Amino acid sequence: MAKRIILAGILGGIVMFLWGGLWHDQLPFGLVGLRSLPSESAVTGFLKANVPEPGMYMFPGLGLPDDAPYAQKKAAMQKLEQNPPAGPAGLLIYRPVDSPLSARQLITEAATNILQALIAAFLLAQARLRRFSSRVGFVLVIGLLAAITTNVSLWNWYMFPGDFVVANMAYLVVGLLLVGIVAAAIVKAGEAKVATAS
Repeated sequence: MAKRIILAGILGGIVMFLWGGLWHDQLPFGLVGLRSLPSESAVTGFLKANVPEPGMYMFPGLGLPDDAPYAQKKAAMQKLEQNPPAGPAGLLIYRPVDSPLSARQLITEAATNILQALIAAFLLAQARLRRFSSRVGFVLVIGLLAAITTNVSLWNWYMFPGDFVVANMAYLVVGLLLVGIVAAAIVKAGEAKVATAS
């Protein structure tokens, strides 16, 4: 049974990786929710001159160094909540130098997709579902859980655009549906019982 789980994980991960390429490169959904900056050159010129380190920045900030103790940060957050500034608020994910898509990023994504599919296949083997549609549905529910867990909080707490979040959720759900189809065809209920009995 372990061989079938590994096979399902590898094949399912490859399918999910290919689905990601299709979603981001061939379909019109990969850029949903992303907008171009107005006056981009002025904004990026200011960022280059004033933000030397890559990272995730929030504004308004707390006015404290990054290594400030948690108690100080908490007090600053409470002060900010009591007296919110009149200016804009946001989150900036920033790299001082843009870099093209790298082999490392593609390998990391493929490995992540294979790990996701391996976990889904392992859980599916534990469920011992008999019908193909039930096995696919089981992995689909895992996809729904993953999509809700990772995306709704980004919308709720960090102001990610709603259309971006919905598109990302759709990408994950369809990706795990495809993993479910692959895993359901490979990981079968009867074999899980035999493996458990031995």
